[in-house]
Amino acid sequence: MSSSLERMNNAEMYERDREGDGMTGYSLDPSVKSTYVRRMFNGISGHYDFLNHFLSAGIDRYWRKRAIRISGLLPANSFLDIACGTGDLSIEAAKFNPSRIVSVDFAENMIRTFDAKKSRMRLDGKVEIVQADAELLPFPDNTFDVTAVAFGVRNFGSLERGIAEMQRVLKSGGKLVVLEFSKPKVFPVKQIYFFYFKRILPLLGRIISKDPAAYSYLPNSVSAFPDGRDFENVMRNAHFKDVRSIPLTYGIATAYFGVKS
Repeated sequence: MSSSLERMNNAEMYERDREGDGMTGYSLDPSVKSTYVRRMFNGISGHYDFLNHFLSAGIDRYWRKRAIRISGLLPANSFLDIACGTGDLSIEAAKFNPSRIVSVDFAENMIRTFDAKKSRMRLDGKVEIVQADAELLPFPDNTFDVTAVAFGVRNFGSLERGIAEMQRVLKSGGKLVVLEFSKPKVFPVKQIYFFYFKRILPLLGRIISKDPAAYSYLPNSVSAFPDGRDFENVMRNAHFKDVRSIPLTYGIATAYFGVKS
């Protein structure tokens, strides 16, 4: 009964956000946020790749390349892509020819889109796709050499639980890279960024995706995300060492790096 009520309340909040400003989704209790987010991403999967590249003017491709290079991924390594979406980070990782690539997402429509894309790119034998929640990974402890997540940690129901799961499945000395939007502080980048992110991006996203909630949720979730030193502390609390953050494109995005203690 409680799970049915939870789904109903989640659906009501999603529909409310479709008519509102997208903030409800980010402020949900962790117990229902993941269901909300899954529904949202399932709804925009068909437009996701186009909007990613269009709304970022293609810079998101460069950020993913940098994230893989920062990870130090080697051909002998196993690679886990968390919240893989339509698979752009995994596709970038495949260029380094790691021994194993596993891509995880909990939104079935995003996985379907990625599955079709990897077939077109002849990556079927190189990338394994698994539908799973980032906060309850179906892998044993100490499985992967490198774990990465691009623009997904903001969507975890519990940020701390998701980071702890990534730490658990890494081998001792394994590396974590988190690529995420951040809040630039330099004039005039800060002012231009926030105007675009809060005014222009939601409007374009709404027109193209037909989902007002999804692209209003994005700037609101970025504003609420604990970036910079605050996120470094989340990683340290999850027993990562050598933690550092690398600002990208004047701090519009940041790559966070850490090594499992």
